[in-house]
Amino acid sequence: MQKTTDYYVVKQKAVPEVLLKVVEAKRLLDSGKAATIQDAVEKVDISRSSFYKYKDDIFPFHDNAQGTTITLAMSIEDEPGLLSDVLKIIADFGANILTIHQSIPINGVASLSISVQVLSTTGDVSRMLETMEEKSGVRNVKILAKE
Repeated sequence: MQKTTDYYVVKQKAVPEVLLKVVEAKRLLDSGKAATIQDAVEKVDISRSSFYKYKDDIFPFHDNAQGTTITLAMSIEDEPGLLSDVLKIIADFGANILTIHQSIPINGVASLSISVQVLSTTGDVSRMLETMEEKSGVRNVKILAKE
C-alpha cells in the first residue's frame, strides 16, 4: 500500500529559517541571479546538503496554487461595506469567487466562508491573504481547504 503525502499550509513566521533560505536559493537559481547551486547556497548561507535535502519539499504557496480552489474562513466585524471590501481584494488579485457564505453577526462579528478559484492571471495568493488580514474590521483569515 502506497503512503499518501500530507500537505500543510503554514505562515512564514512559523517556518524554520533553513527552509526559507532554500526557497530563496531556488528563487535565485530561477531568476538567473545565481548560476549554480553552489553560488545560490553561498548567497543565502546554507549548506548544499540542506538545499538538496529540502529543495523538493518547500515552495512558495502561490507557485503551486494555480488552477486550484481555496476555501477561506474568516471572522469580520459587522460593518457596512466590509464584505464588499474583502471581495474587492479578491477581485483585485484576479481570483474567481465561486461561493460566499456569511453567517448572521453575533456580538458584532460574522463568520464568513469564501471559495476562490486561483487562475493563471491571479496574483500572489499569499499577498492576497495578507491584504485581507490587514483590512480594518477583518479579525482573522484562515485557509480551510485547498483542492
